[in-house]
Amino acid sequence: MSSLPASNLKIKKRGNLKVGSYADIVIFDPVKIKDNATFENPHQYATGVEHVFVNGVQVLKDGEHTNAKPGRCIRGPGFAEKIKK
Repeated sequence: MSSLPASNLKIKKRGNLKVGSYADIVIFDPVKIKDNATFENPHQYATGVEHVFVNGVQVLKDGEHTNAKPGRCIRGPGFAEKIKK
């Protein structure tokens, strides 16, 4: 599900679970998954998401945040460090 977007955006070492790549994994219950955000109350976690790993580090365990923050900004080939006027 994630290898095609990573490939289209030319983001290397993402989208596949293999040696040398970064492990970003979401484990969810397809029966219970639900987006709880609304326009009136947009900052709501989805339910049914059990575990999340970012760069191989668990950031959500049994639906609760672990306070780990191993993520980083990924910039594709279209990113310009300095915008010229």
